[in-house]
Amino acid sequence: MVRSLILSGGGEYRDPWHPFAATSKRLAGLLAALGHEVEVSELVADCVADLRGWDLVVVNAAAGPDTDNSIAAAGLRAALDRGVGVLAVHVGACTLLRLPMWESVTGAAWISGKSVHPKAGPCRILTYPGRHPICTAITDFEIVDERYAFLRTAPDVVPLAAHGYQGTVHPLVWARAAGRSRVITDTLGHDERSYDSEVHCQLISRAAQWLAGEL
Repeated sequence: MVRSLILSGGGEYRDPWHPFAATSKRLAGLLAALGHEVEVSELVADCVADLRGWDLVVVNAAAGPDTDNSIAAAGLRAALDRGVGVLAVHVGACTLLRLPMWESVTGAAWISGKSVHPKAGPCRILTYPGRHPICTAITDFEIVDERYAFLRTAPDVVPLAAHGYQGTVHPLVWARAAGRSRVITDTLGHDERSYDSEVHCQLISRAAQWLAGEL
């Protein structure tokens, strides 16, 4: 059985803009439906310091306080070295304990003064059927969400979904490798409305299967 840990924003890792408890619950439901053993924790730094026993780690939390997280960084490196699956969701794509190494994992960084997001609302998401095993049978879809634009992304990311903004197509969901680990970055998921999209949920479920080596 795949064991999945959801790092959820709460306590020191909450913020005023994202309903992490609600979105983590929706994520947990998707993983449980796949037969995963799922745990949700708001003790982000403590969990990252020791990720032994977890097959998939989902990051759905704000950065938290600016403190010494070297022990957590070591725990993350150890997990990546053994090949843990990583799913970084929405703000979690750019903020895990303020670790400088996190960009090299997710392939994403928010650039102050350049990166933006339009106000959350209805939008159309473009997908790339056939580009990656996750995208098989995935079609373009409508969603109510907040979409990031002008992020810095690593050159090796494989876009799975994107949106158009100010005349440019911006990746929103992508796959990549970080050492021995498979990584999916899904910058959608601002609030519960994101998970009302059947296709987005299908995309997340297939991503989780791929991360766990089941696809």
